[in-house]
Amino acid sequence: MKNPHSHSSTQALTGRAPEWLTPDTMHHQWLLLAACFWVVFMFMVASKFLTLTFKDPEVYSAEQELLFLATKPELGNLPEEKHLPEDLKPTGDMLSASQPAQPLVYSERLELIRSVCQDDALKNLSHTAVSKFVLDRIFVCDKHKLLFCQTPKVGNTQWKKVLIVLNGAFPSIEEIPENIVHDHEKNGLPRLSSFSDAEVQRRLKTYFKFFIVRDPFERLISAFKDKFVHNPRFEPWYRHEIAPGIIRKYRRNRTETRGIQFEDFVRYLGDPNHRWLDLQFGDHIIHWVTYVELCAPCEIKYSVIGHHETLEEDAPYILQAAGIDHLVSYPTIPPGITVYNKSKVEHYFLGISKRDIRRLYARFEGDFKLFGYQKPEFLLN
Repeated sequence: MKNPHSHSSTQALTGRAPEWLTPDTMHHQWLLLAACFWVVFMFMVASKFLTLTFKDPEVYSAEQELLFLATKPELGNLPEEKHLPEDLKPTGDMLSASQPAQPLVYSERLELIRSVCQDDALKNLSHTAVSKFVLDRIFVCDKHKLLFCQTPKVGNTQWKKVLIVLNGAFPSIEEIPENIVHDHEKNGLPRLSSFSDAEVQRRLKTYFKFFIVRDPFERLISAFKDKFVHNPRFEPWYRHEIAPGIIRKYRRNRTETRGIQFEDFVRYLGDPNHRWLDLQFGDHIIHWVTYVELCAPCEIKYSVIGHHETLEEDAPYILQAAGIDHLVSYPTIPPGITVYNKSKVEHYFLGISKRDIRRLYARFEGDFKLFGYQKPEFLLN
Protein backbone atom coordinates (compact mmCIF):
# COMPACT_ATOMS: atom_id res chain seq x y z
CA MET A 1 0.00 0.00 0.00
CA LYS A 2 1.40 3.34 -1.04
CA ASN A 3 2.07 6.01 1.50
CA PRO A 4 -0.19 9.01 0.61
CA HIS A 5 2.58 11.37 1.57
CA SER A 6 5.25 9.56 -0.43
CA HIS A 7 4.70 11.72 -3.55
CA SER A 8 5.05 14.94 -1.55
CA SER A 9 8.01 13.56 0.29
CA THR A 10 9.68 12.62 -2.94
CA GLN A 11 9.15 16.18 -4.30
CA ALA A 12 10.60 17.62 -1.14
CA LEU A 13 13.58 15.30 -1.29
CA THR A 14 14.28 15.88 -4.94
CA GLY A 15 13.76 19.68 -4.65
CA ARG A 16 11.06 19.83 -7.41
CA ALA A 17 8.12 22.30 -7.18
CA PRO A 18 4.57 20.96 -6.80
CA GLU A 19 2.60 20.47 -10.04
CA TRP A 20 0.17 23.36 -9.23
CA LEU A 21 3.18 25.69 -9.12
CA THR A 22 4.46 24.80 -12.56
CA PRO A 23 5.00 27.78 -14.94
CA ASP A 24 1.99 26.89 -17.13
CA THR A 25 -0.32 26.58 -14.16
CA MET A 26 0.87 29.86 -12.61
CA HIS A 27 0.44 31.66 -15.93
CA HIS A 28 -3.23 30.58 -16.16
CA GLN A 29 -3.86 31.62 -12.56
CA TRP A 30 -2.40 35.09 -13.15
CA LEU A 31 -4.57 35.50 -16.24
CA LEU A 32 -7.65 34.49 -14.26
CA LEU A 33 -6.78 36.95 -11.49
CA ALA A 34 -6.23 39.79 -13.99
CA ALA A 35 -9.56 39.05 -15.66
CA CYS A 36 -11.33 39.24 -12.30
CA PHE A 37 -9.75 42.63 -11.55
CA TRP A 38 -10.77 43.88 -15.05
CA VAL A 39 -14.40 42.82 -14.56
CA VAL A 40 -14.56 44.55 -11.16
CA PHE A 41 -12.96 47.71 -12.60
CA MET A 42 -15.37 47.86 -15.56
CA PHE A 43 -18.34 47.34 -13.24
CA MET A 44 -17.21 50.29 -11.09
CA VAL A 45 -16.80 52.53 -14.16
CA ALA A 46 -20.20 51.53 -15.55
CA SER A 47 -21.86 52.19 -12.19
CA LYS A 48 -20.28 55.62 -12.01
CA PHE A 49 -21.43 56.45 -15.58
CA LEU A 50 -25.00 55.38 -14.87
CA THR A 51 -25.05 57.42 -11.68
CA LEU A 52 -23.82 60.54 -13.48
CA THR A 53 -26.26 60.07 -16.34
CA PHE A 54 -29.35 59.93 -14.18
CA LYS A 55 -28.18 62.63 -11.79
CA ASP A 56 -27.66 65.20 -14.58
CA PRO A 57 -31.12 66.26 -15.85
CA GLU A 58 -29.70 68.30 -18.71
CA VAL A 59 -27.77 65.36 -20.14
CA TYR A 60 -30.68 63.02 -19.64
CA SER A 61 -33.29 65.34 -21.16
CA ALA A 62 -31.01 66.04 -24.12
CA GLU A 63 -30.69 62.31 -24.79
CA GLN A 64 -34.45 61.91 -24.40
CA GLU A 65 -35.04 64.73 -26.88
CA LEU A 66 -32.69 63.23 -29.47
CA LEU A 67 -34.37 59.85 -29.10
CA PHE A 68 -37.81 61.43 -29.40
CA LEU A 69 -36.93 63.42 -32.50
CA ALA A 70 -35.38 60.35 -34.12
CA THR A 71 -38.60 58.39 -33.62
CA LYS A 72 -41.20 61.15 -33.93
CA PRO A 73 -44.65 59.81 -34.75
CA GLU A 74 -46.80 60.70 -37.73
CA LEU A 75 -49.56 63.24 -37.05
CA GLY A 76 -52.30 60.70 -37.47
CA ASN A 77 -50.69 58.16 -35.11
CA LEU A 78 -50.13 60.33 -32.07
CA PRO A 79 -50.93 58.72 -28.72
CA GLU A 80 -54.04 59.94 -26.98
CA GLU A 81 -53.37 63.10 -25.01
CA LYS A 82 -53.47 62.72 -21.25
CA HIS A 83 -55.34 65.61 -19.63
CA LEU A 84 -53.61 66.86 -16.50
CA PRO A 85 -55.10 69.16 -13.88
CA GLU A 86 -54.37 72.81 -14.68
CA ASP A 87 -52.01 73.19 -11.75
CA LEU A 88 -49.93 70.20 -12.92
CA LYS A 89 -49.65 71.16 -16.59
CA PRO A 90 -46.25 72.54 -17.67
CA THR A 91 -46.30 76.29 -18.24
CA GLY A 92 -44.34 78.22 -20.82
CA ASP A 93 -41.74 79.07 -18.17
CA MET A 94 -41.40 75.42 -17.16
CA LEU A 95 -41.05 74.35 -20.76
CA SER A 96 -38.38 76.93 -21.45
CA ALA A 97 -36.32 75.64 -18.56
CA SER A 98 -35.85 72.30 -20.33
CA GLN A 99 -35.08 73.85 -23.72
CA PRO A 100 -31.51 74.10 -25.01
CA ALA A 101 -29.79 77.46 -24.66
CA GLN A 102 -31.27 80.07 -26.98
CA PRO A 103 -29.03 80.82 -29.98
CA LEU A 104 -27.31 84.19 -29.70
CA VAL A 105 -29.21 85.89 -32.54
CA TYR A 106 -32.58 85.35 -30.86
CA SER A 107 -31.46 86.44 -27.41
CA GLU A 108 -29.84 89.54 -28.96
CA ARG A 109 -33.15 90.46 -30.62
CA LEU A 110 -34.96 90.25 -27.29
CA GLU A 111 -32.23 92.24 -25.55
CA LEU A 112 -32.46 94.96 -28.23
CA ILE A 113 -36.21 95.23 -27.62
CA ARG A 114 -35.65 95.57 -23.86
CA SER A 115 -33.04 98.27 -24.45
CA VAL A 116 -35.18 100.33 -26.85
CA CYS A 117 -38.22 99.98 -24.59
CA GLN A 118 -36.21 101.67 -21.82
CA ASP A 119 -35.24 104.62 -24.07
CA ASP A 120 -37.40 107.53 -22.91
CA ALA A 121 -36.74 109.41 -26.16
CA LEU A 122 -38.59 106.67 -28.08
CA LYS A 123 -41.30 106.02 -25.52
CA ASN A 124 -44.13 107.38 -27.70
CA LEU A 125 -42.98 105.18 -30.60
CA SER A 126 -42.31 101.96 -28.69
CA HIS A 127 -45.07 101.70 -26.10
CA THR A 128 -48.79 101.09 -26.45
CA ALA A 129 -51.60 99.84 -24.24
CA VAL A 130 -52.49 96.13 -24.37
CA SER A 131 -55.95 97.04 -25.65
CA LYS A 132 -58.63 94.94 -27.31
CA PHE A 133 -57.09 95.96 -30.64
CA VAL A 134 -53.83 94.22 -29.60
CA LEU A 135 -55.59 91.18 -28.09
CA ASP A 136 -57.57 90.78 -31.32
CA ARG A 137 -54.26 90.31 -33.16
CA ILE A 138 -53.09 87.43 -30.96
CA PHE A 139 -54.22 83.91 -31.88
CA VAL A 140 -54.35 81.16 -29.27
CA CYS A 141 -53.46 77.48 -29.33
CA ASP A 142 -54.37 76.17 -25.87
CA LYS A 143 -53.52 72.57 -26.72
CA HIS A 144 -49.82 73.45 -27.13
CA LYS A 145 -49.76 76.66 -25.06
CA LEU A 146 -48.93 79.05 -27.91
CA LEU A 147 -49.72 82.69 -28.66
CA PHE A 148 -49.05 84.11 -32.12
CA CYS A 149 -49.36 87.84 -32.79
CA GLN A 150 -50.47 88.55 -36.33
CA THR A 151 -48.35 91.07 -38.29
CA PRO A 152 -49.94 91.19 -41.78
CA LYS A 153 -47.75 91.21 -44.91
CA VAL A 154 -45.02 89.19 -43.16
CA GLY A 155 -45.98 85.64 -44.18
CA ASN A 156 -48.73 85.38 -41.57
CA THR A 157 -50.98 83.21 -43.74
CA GLN A 158 -48.52 80.33 -43.38
CA TRP A 159 -48.27 80.71 -39.60
CA LYS A 160 -52.06 80.70 -39.37
CA LYS A 161 -52.05 77.40 -41.24
CA VAL A 162 -49.56 75.98 -38.73
CA LEU A 163 -51.83 76.97 -35.82
CA ILE A 164 -54.96 75.67 -37.57
CA VAL A 165 -53.33 72.22 -37.82
CA LEU A 166 -52.11 72.36 -34.20
CA ASN A 167 -55.61 73.25 -33.02
CA GLY A 168 -56.94 70.16 -34.80
CA ALA A 169 -59.24 71.87 -37.29
CA PHE A 170 -57.45 70.14 -40.21
CA PRO A 171 -55.05 67.18 -40.22
CA SER A 172 -52.42 68.85 -42.44
CA ILE A 173 -51.53 72.21 -43.94
CA GLU A 174 -52.11 70.92 -47.47
CA GLU A 175 -55.75 70.15 -46.67
CA ILE A 176 -56.67 73.67 -45.50
CA PRO A 177 -58.76 75.52 -48.13
CA GLU A 178 -57.36 79.00 -48.82
CA ASN A 179 -60.74 80.65 -48.19
CA ILE A 180 -60.80 79.16 -44.66
CA VAL A 181 -57.44 80.54 -43.47
CA HIS A 182 -58.69 84.11 -42.99
CA ASP A 183 -62.29 83.20 -42.12
CA HIS A 184 -62.18 83.51 -38.35
CA GLU A 185 -65.60 81.94 -37.99
CA LYS A 186 -64.37 78.68 -39.54
CA ASN A 187 -60.59 78.41 -39.09
CA GLY A 188 -60.68 77.33 -35.45
CA LEU A 189 -58.31 80.07 -34.26
CA PRO A 190 -59.57 81.79 -31.10
CA ARG A 191 -58.32 85.29 -30.39
CA LEU A 192 -56.87 86.22 -27.03
CA SER A 193 -59.55 88.93 -26.72
CA SER A 194 -62.22 86.21 -26.43
CA PHE A 195 -61.05 85.26 -22.91
CA SER A 196 -61.65 86.88 -19.53
CA ASP A 197 -59.06 89.30 -18.13
CA ALA A 198 -57.75 86.65 -15.74
CA GLU A 199 -57.46 84.07 -18.52
CA VAL A 200 -55.72 86.61 -20.76
CA GLN A 201 -53.14 87.34 -18.06
CA ARG A 202 -52.55 83.65 -17.34
CA ARG A 203 -51.86 82.91 -20.99
CA LEU A 204 -49.63 85.95 -21.43
CA LYS A 205 -47.54 84.88 -18.44
CA THR A 206 -47.21 81.17 -19.19
CA TYR A 207 -47.56 80.53 -22.94
CA PHE A 208 -44.88 80.54 -25.64
CA LYS A 209 -45.32 83.86 -27.51
CA PHE A 210 -43.92 84.93 -30.87
CA PHE A 211 -44.41 87.09 -33.95
CA ILE A 212 -42.58 87.88 -37.19
CA VAL A 213 -41.29 91.22 -38.54
CA ARG A 214 -39.72 92.48 -41.77
CA ASP A 215 -38.22 95.76 -42.97
CA PRO A 216 -40.98 98.29 -42.15
CA PHE A 217 -40.90 100.13 -45.50
CA GLU A 218 -40.84 96.94 -47.54
CA ARG A 219 -43.85 95.74 -45.56
CA LEU A 220 -45.74 98.95 -46.46
CA ILE A 221 -44.98 98.37 -50.14
CA SER A 222 -46.32 94.82 -49.83
CA ALA A 223 -49.49 96.10 -48.13
CA PHE A 224 -50.05 98.72 -50.84
CA LYS A 225 -49.61 96.20 -53.67
CA ASP A 226 -51.77 93.56 -52.00
CA LYS A 227 -54.71 95.78 -51.05
CA PHE A 228 -54.77 98.56 -53.64
CA VAL A 229 -53.11 97.11 -56.75
CA HIS A 230 -53.62 93.35 -57.06
CA ASN A 231 -56.22 92.71 -54.33
CA PRO A 232 -56.12 88.92 -54.81
CA ARG A 233 -58.72 88.15 -52.12
CA PHE A 234 -61.40 90.26 -53.81
CA GLU A 235 -61.76 92.76 -50.98
CA PRO A 236 -63.42 95.64 -52.87
CA TRP A 237 -63.64 97.98 -49.88
CA TYR A 238 -59.92 98.78 -50.14
CA ARG A 239 -60.27 100.27 -53.62
CA HIS A 240 -63.81 101.61 -53.36
CA GLU A 241 -63.92 102.95 -49.80
CA ILE A 242 -60.45 103.33 -48.28
CA ALA A 243 -58.56 104.50 -51.38
CA PRO A 244 -61.03 107.33 -52.19
CA GLY A 245 -60.80 108.53 -48.57
CA ILE A 246 -57.01 108.73 -48.78
CA ILE A 247 -57.09 110.42 -52.19
CA ARG A 248 -59.57 113.10 -51.08
CA LYS A 249 -57.39 114.14 -48.16
CA TYR A 250 -53.84 113.60 -49.38
CA ARG A 251 -53.68 114.00 -53.17
CA ARG A 252 -51.96 117.27 -54.05
CA ASN A 253 -53.00 117.41 -57.68
CA ARG A 254 -56.79 117.53 -57.54
CA THR A 255 -57.09 117.14 -61.32
CA GLU A 256 -55.32 113.75 -61.19
CA THR A 257 -57.90 111.04 -61.90
CA ARG A 258 -55.76 107.93 -61.49
CA GLY A 259 -56.48 105.50 -58.68
CA ILE A 260 -54.54 105.65 -55.43
CA GLN A 261 -50.78 106.02 -55.84
CA PHE A 262 -48.05 104.98 -53.40
CA GLU A 263 -47.29 108.68 -52.83
CA ASP A 264 -50.87 109.21 -51.54
CA PHE A 265 -50.46 106.22 -49.25
CA VAL A 266 -47.13 107.54 -47.86
CA ARG A 267 -48.65 110.97 -47.11
CA TYR A 268 -51.55 109.36 -45.26
CA LEU A 269 -49.30 107.15 -43.13
CA GLY A 270 -46.84 109.95 -42.35
CA ASP A 271 -49.52 112.43 -41.29
CA PRO A 272 -49.39 112.95 -37.49
CA ASN A 273 -53.19 113.33 -37.67
CA HIS A 274 -53.82 110.06 -39.51
CA ARG A 275 -55.90 108.62 -36.69
CA TRP A 276 -59.17 110.24 -37.67
CA LEU A 277 -59.04 108.31 -40.96
CA ASP A 278 -57.90 105.16 -39.14
CA LEU A 279 -61.10 105.25 -37.10
CA GLN A 280 -63.14 105.34 -40.29
CA PHE A 281 -61.20 102.44 -41.81
CA GLY A 282 -61.58 100.22 -38.73
CA ASP A 283 -59.60 96.98 -38.43
CA HIS A 284 -58.52 97.18 -42.09
CA ILE A 285 -55.61 99.32 -40.91
CA ILE A 286 -53.88 96.23 -39.47
CA HIS A 287 -52.11 95.80 -42.81
CA TRP A 288 -50.08 99.01 -42.38
CA VAL A 289 -50.03 100.10 -38.73
CA THR A 290 -46.78 99.66 -36.79
CA TYR A 291 -45.64 96.43 -35.13
CA VAL A 292 -45.83 98.35 -31.85
CA GLU A 293 -49.53 99.05 -32.37
CA LEU A 294 -50.20 95.45 -33.40
CA CYS A 295 -48.27 93.43 -30.81
CA ALA A 296 -47.16 95.73 -27.94
CA PRO A 297 -43.60 94.31 -27.72
CA CYS A 298 -42.65 96.56 -24.80
CA GLU A 299 -45.68 95.48 -22.75
CA ILE A 300 -45.74 91.77 -23.63
CA LYS A 301 -42.62 89.66 -23.04
CA TYR A 302 -42.36 87.57 -26.20
CA SER A 303 -40.40 84.31 -26.30
CA VAL A 304 -39.03 84.70 -29.84
CA ILE A 305 -39.10 87.37 -32.56
CA GLY A 306 -38.67 85.98 -36.06
CA HIS A 307 -37.46 88.00 -39.05
CA HIS A 308 -38.93 87.56 -42.52
CA GLU A 309 -35.47 88.05 -44.02
CA THR A 310 -34.12 84.98 -42.17
CA LEU A 311 -37.33 82.94 -42.14
CA GLU A 312 -35.59 79.84 -43.52
CA GLU A 313 -33.70 79.59 -40.21
CA ASP A 314 -36.22 81.28 -37.92
CA ALA A 315 -39.29 79.17 -38.75
CA PRO A 316 -37.70 75.81 -37.83
CA TYR A 317 -36.19 77.36 -34.69
CA ILE A 318 -39.55 78.74 -33.54
CA LEU A 319 -41.20 75.34 -34.01
CA GLN A 320 -38.38 73.67 -32.07
CA ALA A 321 -38.34 76.26 -29.27
CA ALA A 322 -42.13 75.93 -28.92
CA GLY A 323 -41.79 72.14 -28.73
CA ILE A 324 -44.00 71.46 -31.76
CA ASP A 325 -41.48 70.64 -34.48
CA HIS A 326 -42.46 66.95 -34.30
CA LEU A 327 -46.10 67.81 -35.02
CA VAL A 328 -45.99 70.23 -37.93
CA SER A 329 -43.56 71.85 -40.38
CA TYR A 330 -43.58 75.37 -41.78
CA PRO A 331 -44.62 75.32 -45.47
CA THR A 332 -41.86 75.38 -48.06
CA ILE A 333 -40.48 78.88 -48.63
CA PRO A 334 -39.97 79.77 -52.33
CA PRO A 335 -36.31 80.68 -53.04
CA GLY A 336 -35.49 84.39 -52.73
CA ILE A 337 -38.94 85.48 -51.54
CA THR A 338 -37.72 86.62 -48.11
CA VAL A 339 -34.65 88.57 -49.31
CA TYR A 340 -34.74 92.33 -48.74
CA ASN A 341 -35.09 94.08 -52.11
CA LYS A 342 -33.47 97.52 -51.91
CA SER A 343 -34.06 98.20 -55.63
CA LYS A 344 -37.80 97.67 -55.19
CA VAL A 345 -37.87 100.05 -52.22
CA GLU A 346 -35.99 102.71 -54.18
CA HIS A 347 -38.37 102.27 -57.13
CA TYR A 348 -41.51 102.78 -55.04
CA PHE A 349 -40.16 105.83 -53.22
CA LEU A 350 -38.84 107.43 -56.41
CA GLY A 351 -40.40 110.87 -56.88
CA ILE A 352 -41.78 111.11 -53.34
CA SER A 353 -40.56 114.20 -51.50
CA LYS A 354 -37.92 113.86 -48.80
CA ARG A 355 -40.30 115.65 -46.44
CA ASP A 356 -42.97 112.99 -46.87
CA ILE A 357 -40.47 110.15 -46.51
CA ARG A 358 -39.03 111.68 -43.34
CA ARG A 359 -42.49 112.03 -41.85
CA LEU A 360 -43.17 108.38 -42.70
CA TYR A 361 -39.90 107.31 -41.06
CA ALA A 362 -40.74 109.41 -37.98
CA ARG A 363 -43.89 107.33 -37.50
CA PHE A 364 -42.17 103.97 -38.05
CA GLU A 365 -38.89 104.80 -36.30
CA GLY A 366 -39.91 102.71 -33.31
CA ASP A 367 -40.25 99.62 -35.51
CA PHE A 368 -36.86 100.25 -37.14
CA LYS A 369 -35.13 100.64 -33.75
CA LEU A 370 -36.91 97.86 -31.84
CA PHE A 371 -36.17 95.19 -34.43
CA GLY A 372 -32.73 96.25 -35.60
CA TYR A 373 -33.52 97.50 -39.09
CA GLN A 374 -31.13 100.09 -40.51
CA LYS A 375 -32.37 103.62 -41.00
CA PRO A 376 -32.94 104.01 -44.79
CA GLU A 377 -30.50 106.87 -45.29
CA PHE A 378 -30.59 106.31 -49.07
CA LEU A 379 -34.22 107.51 -49.00
CA LEU A 380 -33.97 110.22 -46.37
CA ASN A 381 -30.94 112.26 -47.51
